[in-house]
Amino acid sequence: MKVFDFAPEGTEDCRVTAIIHDNHESDARDPYKHPTVIVCPGGGYGMLSDREAEPAARAYYGAGYNAFILYYALGEQARDLRPLCQLAATVAHVRKNARKWNVDPDKVVVCGFSAGGHLAGSMGTLFNEERFLKAFDRDEHIRPDAMVLCYPVITADEYAHVGSIETVSGADKGSPDYEWFGLDQHVDAQTPPAFLWHTASDDCVPVENSLKMAAALSAAKVPFELHVFPDGAHGMSTCTREVGTYNPYNARWVEWSIKWLNRLFGFVC
Repeated sequence: MKVFDFAPEGTEDCRVTAIIHDNHESDARDPYKHPTVIVCPGGGYGMLSDREAEPAARAYYGAGYNAFILYYALGEQARDLRPLCQLAATVAHVRKNARKWNVDPDKVVVCGFSAGGHLAGSMGTLFNEERFLKAFDRDEHIRPDAMVLCYPVITADEYAHVGSIETVSGADKGSPDYEWFGLDQHVDAQTPPAFLWHTASDDCVPVENSLKMAAALSAAKVPFELHVFPDGAHGMSTCTREVGTYNPYNARWVEWSIKWLNRLFGFVC
């Protein structure tokens, strides 16, 4: 295992922690390339939840994936698509260092929780939008190969998590700039496959966010898997004692998401 921090090329005010596999010389698979998950913790674009950072990254690392945690811009600094530019730069940076870090550049996943799910979902739906491309202004391979969206903020309608959308958009509820950040309306055939999970009892980010995203993916014929658990509060992360939300029933999402990714990528650890 190698653990280190870096700042993606061309970014400011963000940090990425890498947890990657260090292949041994005796490994017969030469080179042995690992799929990669980039984790975006939640926190309403106002803070970052530690519970949704390293615990999730380590779960994927344990399944043979390289893991990266993005600590992105918050508050007023989250405007002007800055977090999305930081995530795009991270995706590009990981792919540029694929050989050095034993990364399979065709198996890069964005994973996000709550507002981090909005950021990950933005990477999968806005990567080819003119407004984002003007802000990013770099010719890079930034489309993720898959998304894992955990109780994500998605919509900008009556089911929106208003605080998250207002913060990232820098606009008031109901304005065109605010509504542009509703991700379900940006889904098209180029959107990468997605794994989503939510709880029906989430009283912070309504389950309709995931339901509407799944409906949009279905309409665009994009492969997806959706799990809605009957009970559980918002922000459950990996649903373990470590993160203070012990729930072995809901914790199955971790195993299921890994199996879904393995099936999608044809990956055997």
